[in-house]
Amino acid sequence: MQRPVPALQNSLLEALPPSDYALIAPHLTQVELERGRLLYDPGDVVDVVYFPHDGVISLMTLMENGAAIESATIGPEGALGLMAAVAPRQSLSRVIVQTPLRAARISAERLHEAWERSAKLRDLVDRHTEALFGHAIQSVACNALHSVEARFCRWLLTCHDRISADTVALTQEFLADMLGVQRTTVTAVARQLQEKGLIRYRRGVVDIMDRAGLEAQACECYGVIRKTYNRLLPR
Repeated sequence: MQRPVPALQNSLLEALPPSDYALIAPHLTQVELERGRLLYDPGDVVDVVYFPHDGVISLMTLMENGAAIESATIGPEGALGLMAAVAPRQSLSRVIVQTPLRAARISAERLHEAWERSAKLRDLVDRHTEALFGHAIQSVACNALHSVEARFCRWLLTCHDRISADTVALTQEFLADMLGVQRTTVTAVARQLQEKGLIRYRRGVVDIMDRAGLEAQACECYGVIRKTYNRLLPR
């Protein structure tokens, strides 16, 4: 499976006809956000929508005891908080910048004004919502049924698709949260993948060495989620 070429701009914004894009362009602000930045917690009002250009945003499901696991990711193919264009929304997840992020952002209020006037934007919001839902429900099955190694490979591929580099800077703690496992488990699995020549693992850094090998080790969920996005969203 060929790696998508990382977008220099956001795919949803690029898919808008010029007249529709003109409705939001004056209100877009370009931002660069550091890894680990908290964007929303559950219950927060979603008042800003982010369109990533390069990088990954994680949606984390939280438990009462403080445990967390990633339910979906958003990159240049999509947007964070897009449903707030339809009506006021509260975040259902903890939302964290997973890798250094370049993005365009706009207030939900301004995007709602454009949504009311643009049939194309309304269609993109509907399609993106369906794609993200498909991603989340596939992740539920994946987290319950597949091995940590297969899920780790899927997660690395998903991240690799959304960035313009072969190196991912991540802490053990962050990886453990993404996969819902102990940090010692992350270390053991990373070492196994390194011994197979698929990655190079240093403290806080993962280098992708053999993407085809990672694809062979990943569970079926990687391909299923890719197909869902390709079917529903502009590429």
